[in-house]
Amino acid sequence: MTACDTVKRVPDGKKLLKKNEILVNDKIEKDESIENLLYQKPNSTFLGYNLRLNMYNLAKENPDSTFKAKVIDNPKKYERLSKLLSKKQVERLGNSFFYSGFHKFLKRTGEPPVILDEARAKKSATRLKAYYFNNGFFNAKASYEIDTLPNKKAQVKYTVNTGQPYIIDSLTREIATPALDSLYEVNKSKSLIKKGEQFKASNFEAERERITTNFRNNGAYYFQPTNITFVGDSIDTNHKTNMLLKISDRSVRTGDTIITKPFKLYKITQVNIFTDSQTSNTTKRVADSATYNGYNIYSVDKLRYKPKAITDAVFFTPGVTYADFRRTLTSRYLNNLRVFNAPSIQFVEDSTDVDEKSLITNIYLMPRKKFSFGASTDVTHSNIQEFGIAGSLTGTFRNVFRGAEILELSLRGNIGSSKDNGIANPNNVFFNLSEYGADVKLNFPRVFSPFNTDKIIPKNMIPNTVLSLGFAKQQNIGLDKESLTGGMYYTWNPKRNVTSRFDLFNIQYVKNINKSNYFNVYRSSYGRLNDLANDYISQVNPSYFETDSNGNNFLTIENGTDGFIADVIQNGAITTSPEDARAIESISERKNRLTENNLIFASSFTYTKTTKTDLLDNNFWIFKTKLESAGNFLGLISGLSSQPKNENGNKTILEVEYSQYIKGEFDFIKHWDLSNSKVLAMRAFFGVAIPYANSDNIPFSKSYFAGGSNDIRAWQSYGLGPGSSGGINDFNEANMKILFSTELRFKMLGKLNGAIFADAGNIWNVLDNETDEDYTFTGIKSLENIALGSGFGFRYDFNFFVIRFDLGFKTYDPGKEVGGRWFKEYNLGHSVLNIGINYPF
Repeated sequence: MTACDTVKRVPDGKKLLKKNEILVNDKIEKDESIENLLYQKPNSTFLGYNLRLNMYNLAKENPDSTFKAKVIDNPKKYERLSKLLSKKQVERLGNSFFYSGFHKFLKRTGEPPVILDEARAKKSATRLKAYYFNNGFFNAKASYEIDTLPNKKAQVKYTVNTGQPYIIDSLTREIATPALDSLYEVNKSKSLIKKGEQFKASNFEAERERITTNFRNNGAYYFQPTNITFVGDSIDTNHKTNMLLKISDRSVRTGDTIITKPFKLYKITQVNIFTDSQTSNTTKRVADSATYNGYNIYSVDKLRYKPKAITDAVFFTPGVTYADFRRTLTSRYLNNLRVFNAPSIQFVEDSTDVDEKSLITNIYLMPRKKFSFGASTDVTHSNIQEFGIAGSLTGTFRNVFRGAEILELSLRGNIGSSKDNGIANPNNVFFNLSEYGADVKLNFPRVFSPFNTDKIIPKNMIPNTVLSLGFAKQQNIGLDKESLTGGMYYTWNPKRNVTSRFDLFNIQYVKNINKSNYFNVYRSSYGRLNDLANDYISQVNPSYFETDSNGNNFLTIENGTDGFIADVIQNGAITTSPEDARAIESISERKNRLTENNLIFASSFTYTKTTKTDLLDNNFWIFKTKLESAGNFLGLISGLSSQPKNENGNKTILEVEYSQYIKGEFDFIKHWDLSNSKVLAMRAFFGVAIPYANSDNIPFSKSYFAGGSNDIRAWQSYGLGPGSSGGINDFNEANMKILFSTELRFKMLGKLNGAIFADAGNIWNVLDNETDEDYTFTGIKSLENIALGSGFGFRYDFNFFVIRFDLGFKTYDPGKEVGGRWFKEYNLGHSVLNIGINYPF
């Protein structure tokens, strides 16, 4: 009980700060930004309980001394322990987790008591007064009062009387340098200081930054914010203030004296690029050089780069006016090449210019290693393999064609062991699963095209082109797929916070080698088919079954499963109810769809915009949309080359039916900073893929699923939907998806954070070959099949990443009968634990 006493560590004569109260004009102020002005805050609470303070109080103050008194200075106990352990081990026992480490952990994780300090209270009142003064309340007054509470506790009450705010009545200027005065005049309409608005120091600071940016982007290389001063006159003005903007001349040190002279607007006369020198402090002689479009390129070794590849990344050209934004763009572009370390960009005055208005740009680059290699290994476990070893080998080759291109090669492989009876293992070897693949990626730091695209995508958008090719093969994994992928896409940044990507083409070819293994992999489909076969066992060919020791009949794979399906659908040898016939036909259609080979030739455009400024920004939004079309080009090729049609009457390329569809997605994420380390996060997603012409369904790889750690967390991946079907298949997917997620994130204990969340959504089939109403979206009424999951989670912040544990509960399950959908499985036994890295959105 004493360990949980919040004042246990409060010395006699001192007080534990229990509460701060701020009254502004007789009203309680709860704005976190105002509360953060105080120099002392009470100990943190979790659900109103001082958890961290009581953890700190639970720790022993001097565990080393306690151990010494309890063991070392106790001869009998010391001797007894020495017989079990050596004397050195007994002495080291005091540093063990039990005696010392546990208490250090409590102190480190806990929080010492906040002892009231009146000096800090006085400083807090002064800071409050300054805050309101800087927001236009020039006559503000602030005071504090300490209220003593029982049991060595106290609270501080701060009182602020702001008085009447001051309003800006006029803004005049005195700019010493005529050239700067002219620049200011051109952009004065963009001033953040407005007549009639309340005085706010933050607006003047923002205006100082705006003016500085304007001047430095128009040639004023030496201009600094310290050259700007605002002077206010509020004497006898009836709560109005007249502001004067003063911009002084440049101060220059000459010997021991400082003189002032007008600012000059500089132009660039030379651009020198040193491709293998990190700084100007080099004694190496230049061995090779080149001149290209006015740029001078130097190298202490043989020049290994095409001049255009380097100069495209530089936004300073001879004759252009100096601008900070050009320096920023140059640095970003050079870093984006990924063949140099961080560049050094320096400017020196051109001594040959008698007007002293010229700068020479020197850019120093240090190349990265031309070749780099990496390797990794992993031990894996999954529902497919009990034990597996995976490895990869990657190689990066920079400046492949002397144009700063980057070639990336990777090899990957996996061997595993599985005892699944459906896996072929005639020699009974331990490692009976395998997968291997290879990938090639070539990156061009420009638009790779036979046409000039500078007017459409100028180089200040930092364009890239990527060509990729990949191959993978599986053995004894699923249907033993072989896949070949290839693509070409462009990326560019129209604005700082906008990213565009255009996939000129993306090819996927998937060949299923072991189609006969389908029912060994998709056990739910097999179970449903087997149950239906047993319902009509008197009509089923006995050779389709095998009987176990308990007398249970099971369809053999694949003779029994395919034979039973054919007798029901094609041969008419078995008469079933219409409902069962539709179920068997659905199983057959799904088998045919998931075992057929796929050929996808798609083009897409993706647009992403965000307002997020940095990693600490918790008040932002992200919008992403994607439009994808597939099959049109292959349809043209098939028609021109008179390719044959398959047994379904669909067009083919090299005897493989190609997919044709159009797909659109919208994804919106919004975060609100609720103060006090609380963040409300929301995500809304809608996606639909419509097959047409040569297809009546969407390939599995392009379809949607629901459930999982970044989706509807109360269901496992592929475990929800479609519609009200109840997720009865092994991998449930469809071609339309709606998702809405929201969660409240809050601080708990040190780096341990918590969250409560709710996820809603589902998947449906729409405008494809699915006819079962339980699976399809038929209109507004289908929205009643939106599932709802809720739960809570814990997140531990390691600074560079977050590990996440979320526990989801099925709140509304559309797969259940009407009347039994709400809270029927809202318990730990039916909960789903999701483990993830970083936040779900």
